Amino acid sequence: MTTSARGQPLIPQPPSTVTELRQAVAQVSPAALPAFTRELDLAADQSRQGSDLAPLRRFIAQWAAFVQVQRQLRLAEELRRWEDTAATGDASRARRAAAEIGRILDAAHAALAAHLP
Repeated sequence: MTTSARGQPLIPQPPSTVTELRQAVAQVSPAALPAFTRELDLAADQSRQGSDLAPLRRFIAQWAAFVQVQRQLRLAEELRRWEDTAATGDASRARRAAAEIGRILDAAHAALAAHLP
C-alpha cells in the first residue's frame, strides 16, 4: 500500500475506538495486529483488576498515535529509520534518535488532540 501521488495519507484517521483502530492497523500495518491484540488483552485485564479505565485509555491513545503515524508513509519510514538508529547506534546517536522519535510521537498525539470534538 502506498500514498497517493499527492502524498495523501493511506487511510483517513479513524475514530479512536478499539474496533476502528483494529481495522486501521490491519490496513496500515498488518504485522502489528498480534501486538495490538496482546496489548489490548493486557489493558483490559489491568482495567478489570483495578476497576479503572486508565489502562484502556492509554492503549487507545497509543494505538491511535500509531495509526496516525503509520497511515503517512513518509512519516512511518522516518520513524523506522530513527528506531533503527536508536537500536544500533552509539549513545550519542541513540539519544538523538530518541529525541526524534519523541518529536514524531508528540506531533501524532497533538494532531489527534486537535481533531477532538
